[in-house]
Amino acid sequence: MMKLKLIYAFLIGMFVVACTSAEKESESNEPEVVEARVLGKVTTYASDSTTMVGYLSLDVNDSSKRPGILVVHEWWGHNEYSRKRADMLAGLGYVALAVDMYGDGKQAAHPDEAGAFAGMVMGNFDDAKARFEAALETLKSHPNVDSEKIGAIGYCFGGSTVLSMANAGYELDAVAAFHAGLGLPVMPEAGSVKGRILVANGAEDKFVTEQQITDYKAAMDAAGASYEFINYEGAVHSFTSKDADSLAAKFGMPLAYNAAADSASWAKMQALFAEVF
Repeated sequence: MMKLKLIYAFLIGMFVVACTSAEKESESNEPEVVEARVLGKVTTYASDSTTMVGYLSLDVNDSSKRPGILVVHEWWGHNEYSRKRADMLAGLGYVALAVDMYGDGKQAAHPDEAGAFAGMVMGNFDDAKARFEAALETLKSHPNVDSEKIGAIGYCFGGSTVLSMANAGYELDAVAAFHAGLGLPVMPEAGSVKGRILVANGAEDKFVTEQQITDYKAAMDAAGASYEFINYEGAVHSFTSKDADSLAAKFGMPLAYNAAADSASWAKMQALFAEVF
């Protein structure tokens, strides 16, 4: 009887060992999942006349080549907000460069100063293009960027910038503009817009007129451009920025964060990029 018990215990032990070995073998055959580790760093680049202080972000645990996305700042200048959006894009699997359109990393502390900086850039569009091209070439030359897959996003002034650059004929596969001004320095011509365009606009934005919307859509239609224009009901200017409410109170401006519009517009951008890239 004791002998039978020993044999039974031995067989059970062998069964457990076999099952454990099989489980380990099964686990070893599964592909290893490497968690993303987003890392951003200050990146300096230059045009012929200006040194820019940007910020490049990517998942350092991914060694593959992937699409690159330019992020153009609001009229306040290259700040933590544009860097945060670059980090968010890196978390989605892109290499993102938050650009500096003002040069030397300048930031505005007051709307008058912001308006002066933005006007300086957009008032000399050839210089604006040179600064944008410098950022574009910096991004395309990164070893983890597929230079044939480039997109751009922008906020406020930055939204106007990326729309203008798309209109000017730059090879941008996908562009997303959030609460952009539509009084653009250059409008599209037939065939000039190479990629797909998303315009996320606040329906109650006091800085964008109905006539500007009508003119923009008419120009895009005439140019044969592929675009989607979305008005987010109840949203005003800067609806994606959580700093909008405090800035509105400080400077008496019609700005406000809108969580629903922020989330919905970001989701639309992700869907666009997923389709294009």
